[in-house]
Amino acid sequence: MWRRCMVARCVAYVQMNCHNGKFSEPVRFAMFGCADESVCGVGGGGGCGEGAGGEFPSWGLMPKRETGAAAFTSMYPSSDGRGTIIAVLDSGVDPAVTGLQRTSTGEIKVIERFDCSGCGDVDTSTTCEVVDGCITGLTGRKLQLPTAWENPKGVWRIGVVHPYILYPPKLKERVQEHRKEFLWDPKHKLALADATREVVDLDNLSRAARPKMSLIESTDDKLFREDTESRLEALMTLEKKFNDVGPSYDCVLFNDGEVWRACVDTSEVGDLSKGVFLGEYSKTHEHKHLTDVDLMTISINVHNNGNILEIVGMCSSHGTHVASIASAYFPDEPEKNGIAPGAQVISLGIGDGRLGSMETGTALVRACIKVMELSKERKIDVINMSYGEHAHWSDSGRIGDLMNEVINKYGVVWVVSAGNHGPALSTVGAPPDIAQTNMIGVGAYVSPMMMIAAYSMRAKLKGTAYSWSSRGPCIDGAMGVSICAPGGAITCVPNFTLRGTQLMNGTSMSAPHVAGAISTLISGLKENNISYSPYSIKRALENSATYIPDVEPFAQGCGLLNVEKAYKLLCEYCEVPERDVRFSVTCGKNNHKGIYFRRGFLDKSREVNCFIEPFFATDFKNPEGLDANFKKINFNLKIVLVCDADWVKAPEYLDLMNVTRSFPVQISPEGLPPGVHCTSIKAYDIKCVAKGPVFQIPITMVQPQPLSVDSSGGPHLSVLSYKFTPGTIQRHFVLVPEHATWAVLKLSSPEKRGRFMIHCVQLIPRMSCKSCEFQKVVPVNPTSDVVLPFQVKGGYILEVAIAKYWAGIETMLLNYSIEFHGIRPDTNSVVIHGAEGLHCVRLRMLRRADCLPQVALKYTTQTIRPTESKVGPLTDRDVIPPSRQIYEMINTYNFCVVKATEITPNIPILSDTLYESEFESQLWMLFDSNKQYITSGDAYPSKYTLKVEKGDYVLKLSVRHERKELLEKLNDTPLLVSHKLPQCLTLDAYSSNALAFTGKKLLGANMPPGVIFPVYFGPLPSDKIGKNVTVGQYMSGHVTFAKDELGKKVDLYNIKYILPELPKKTSNGSATKDKEKNKSDEYAEALKDLKVNWLSKLEGETAQKLYDELLKEYPDHMGTHTAFMQSLDSTTDLRKLPSPNQTVEVSKATCEKIISIADKVIEGIDQEKMLSYYGMKIDSRTDAAKIKTQQEKLRGYLLDAYTKRGVALCKMHLSSDTSNEDIMDKIKQTVIDILKFTELTDSKVIHFSLWHSVVMEQWGRAIKYLNKIAEDHPTSDVEDRLIKVYTALDWQHVATFATSALPQKFPNAYRLF
Repeated sequence: MWRRCMVARCVAYVQMNCHNGKFSEPVRFAMFGCADESVCGVGGGGGCGEGAGGEFPSWGLMPKRETGAAAFTSMYPSSDGRGTIIAVLDSGVDPAVTGLQRTSTGEIKVIERFDCSGCGDVDTSTTCEVVDGCITGLTGRKLQLPTAWENPKGVWRIGVVHPYILYPPKLKERVQEHRKEFLWDPKHKLALADATREVVDLDNLSRAARPKMSLIESTDDKLFREDTESRLEALMTLEKKFNDVGPSYDCVLFNDGEVWRACVDTSEVGDLSKGVFLGEYSKTHEHKHLTDVDLMTISINVHNNGNILEIVGMCSSHGTHVASIASAYFPDEPEKNGIAPGAQVISLGIGDGRLGSMETGTALVRACIKVMELSKERKIDVINMSYGEHAHWSDSGRIGDLMNEVINKYGVVWVVSAGNHGPALSTVGAPPDIAQTNMIGVGAYVSPMMMIAAYSMRAKLKGTAYSWSSRGPCIDGAMGVSICAPGGAITCVPNFTLRGTQLMNGTSMSAPHVAGAISTLISGLKENNISYSPYSIKRALENSATYIPDVEPFAQGCGLLNVEKAYKLLCEYCEVPERDVRFSVTCGKNNHKGIYFRRGFLDKSREVNCFIEPFFATDFKNPEGLDANFKKINFNLKIVLVCDADWVKAPEYLDLMNVTRSFPVQISPEGLPPGVHCTSIKAYDIKCVAKGPVFQIPITMVQPQPLSVDSSGGPHLSVLSYKFTPGTIQRHFVLVPEHATWAVLKLSSPEKRGRFMIHCVQLIPRMSCKSCEFQKVVPVNPTSDVVLPFQVKGGYILEVAIAKYWAGIETMLLNYSIEFHGIRPDTNSVVIHGAEGLHCVRLRMLRRADCLPQVALKYTTQTIRPTESKVGPLTDRDVIPPSRQIYEMINTYNFCVVKATEITPNIPILSDTLYESEFESQLWMLFDSNKQYITSGDAYPSKYTLKVEKGDYVLKLSVRHERKELLEKLNDTPLLVSHKLPQCLTLDAYSSNALAFTGKKLLGANMPPGVIFPVYFGPLPSDKIGKNVTVGQYMSGHVTFAKDELGKKVDLYNIKYILPELPKKTSNGSATKDKEKNKSDEYAEALKDLKVNWLSKLEGETAQKLYDELLKEYPDHMGTHTAFMQSLDSTTDLRKLPSPNQTVEVSKATCEKIISIADKVIEGIDQEKMLSYYGMKIDSRTDAAKIKTQQEKLRGYLLDAYTKRGVALCKMHLSSDTSNEDIMDKIKQTVIDILKFTELTDSKVIHFSLWHSVVMEQWGRAIKYLNKIAEDHPTSDVEDRLIKVYTALDWQHVATFATSALPQKFPNAYRLF
């Protein structure tokens, strides 16, 4: 999720450690200081007092002077955003924070609030009846309806919400800690102390009594001890595995005749008068904290005629901070105001809390739909989106098309953050890198005042771009970064953070600065009835931006935002013919949005055809656009084309009308030094040059640097004593040698220490910049060298960007070198079919190197087809105006995990694409066999590896599109589930085919450059594969070929080992084989087994009749008796498990019948012979296997008989009002008899063990047995018995937590998408 805010991932950190996604330098908040703010001669002026004890430089906390925003609103007080609306597509906005409650004119600040992700959706399709003023909620609680509620239709809808799904991770942790500290620990610690004391007392008593007693402890004493120890063990396990899944709140929804209203029962006792009671936010603007502990501000919306209640929260603090930068209003502290304090805000949550705030296609499409729908009622002027991902291509994509539709048809100015993935070039993501260049991409700038006030730096440096701000151009040549703006601020964050304000930085903060500035511009334009369009706004911002001399254009775009100049351009040139026109620029045969050469050495001129086509804005209110036809007819611009680079030659003039025009551009790279060269062809209206270019064609050319040859004959590059000042970026572009596979970057400093950002990127066609990159922040000091290996691809240009971190105030010298190594296989990934026997991979060396092939297979992957696929239309919530219905396909997959492990679900056909995907959404949810929600994932499978216990699982996949026929093509799409192996498996490697058969493994080889060296991999031994191999199953991992330690770390290749069919099992030749049975015997035996099997399922007279029949035919068959006992009373039926204080209703005659039949089985088995057999250490008889099978079968019958006899006795005992010593003696004897053959925890007898523990009121043992049963059969019946046992032990806190978790662990239906 590339949320473009540095602190969105890790609060209160400034510096990003790009290698592991974390930050390493803590933010030090300003305490005192001052700044002589000049912003290096750019932007708005104004300064602070000098000297200690002077005025705090507050303007550096919420920077507005740098861009002239403060001066603009000071000059035009009524143009502070009033009359405009900013839609914030983010993680959600908190309307309860101080700065986001009212506008400067006293209006409601946040006027709409939606969670477009569906994370907060509650199914309220269930209705219920009122009985005695109460209704029954889905949790089973009785809910008391307040008499003041009005419900004219009398329809009460109910649902249940689990609040933890609404919480960001840190809030969830805080609430869990609070609940544990105040609701769990006090009682649990006391219970634990009491249990420990009882165990100690029992030990002391036993030691004291042991000399006077027999050395052999009686069975009753053993069980008593076991029960005491089990209570302690249960408490310790509960503490160790404490997992608070959170409360479950009943929801009640009804319509009071005017608006929908909902109540969330946070009391958890059914007192709705104490719950959170809210009306639809759009109509009432009501919001409340869910609880006083979480302080999560929620509001509600209702969809699908009341069938869906949408509870709107926030999946992170990011959106509130963004909205505050854009428009916060503090009437008594104007220096804390956002850029446009008069603007109103629409909060559209696109971050999905189920994915840790990652945006989803569903949320993005719904946000676009919501903007379109709301535009019918009120004009939405600006969208701010500080979200995005890196796309593999930008010339297509369903979501990008909808975004452009919002701009082109609804006239909304869309501002996006460029990203925090610098400092390398071409690291701008999507958006703004989508099919059309309509969006305003914003880079991050830090001013001197921000350094002093917000970052508490010891020295004030020149204003610059942040080191991590993403750089242009886009991978298809577009600018990517339009302008830059301050990329940090200390402002409001949600109340649930327990902070009033917080420092965040990133291009996430730059974008709302620009969005707020555009809001003020539009406010002024509206006030003066001046026409504009999204295209004229973007052109004005770019043409008026203040270019910063010391900052590269890739980071700042056209320059630093200049609000005053932009307003002047918009006012002076509001009637120009291109005001409502966007110009589509496509270059070359691939239709790129700019000219970008980055493929190799350029030594001759190239010619590129450029195509320019004007497109006119349309109005959704007038879709036919007939009134615009005359504008198209009359449109004509006389263009003069200007380029300041002498290596670019283009025509001087272009006559442009409403048609595609093309012209050639010649690029002449001869004589250009190595490095990156950029320029643009600017198109001016010859009649009015002063308004700036009407369009630009960006041109970027990379000329690689030749490599030297080191003493060992390997290619390398080295630089000595290069001077790095704060923010310096040194870029080297080299064409990686064809057979190179990894590089090593070495850095050292002769004198000082400093922090550097290292970013190495290769651009591979149709792949994002993240596909082949290395990124890390490293400290460099004189005491030791920094050595950084990373993988490279031969034949592509590598950019090595070394940037001194922007906040490092020291100037220092740096020595560095890059050397290339390589052992290149003839394939980028190795695929071996186990049936091949041997698989050959041919290697070629870049330089002389030691080769040591090693394979590590870490995962086994199942291929699973859907068991069900449904395609259907969604509700009104998912209709693109005016009437484009979106359909949803839901595929259901079932799979089993045989042992606890890590798994990674993956839908390969949809993976790793979002903005560029042809489908607008792909989201999966994982459930256990009880429909309990476990987790979710989307298009990026590498992010969603999770640990699961053994059991059966259901995965549901949702894919959306407005074309039903496209979805139907995916109805048989396979799911891949990768299971982590307990330990890595390896394949043997050999240097030749012959040696593979003689068994001499390859232990290493030293090979010269250029030589082809074959390596043969042998098959995986059958005993390593495991059981139950399915069709398409394979193992995966990686293979390395280098012996060099650095090479082994980074030069990894994916390997797949497709599993063949397992060899057939053969019988032991020495074993005595049964004589071949004739068909009649086989039929008779099969018929007997069938009848016995059905006997256990029948009841009443039918069962008795079949039992009598089988007894006549097979009088000595023990299975007949056990099957009939099962039909009389199933001891394994989990619904019939015992519990404390349970009234057992049982037929005494049935119990006696079971006991009688069980006695027949027990008497019919020679137990002495069986005990003698199990007492043998080794059975050397020739038919030992057959004897073992017979004895195991008899043992099963015997234990089954004891179990059923014992359960029947326990039921008779519990059903009797008086104690029956004879029955108790028989129960005790049954225990003794069972212990001769197995433990009481054996699954064959565990149900009797549970009944016995209830009879003896030994609740510690009962917990142990119930937990054992739950491992194999986790059902609500078992959980209910556990809760009753906890209550019997007076462990009320455990019972409360377990009861609260029931609706989540055993829901009635699968969760909504």
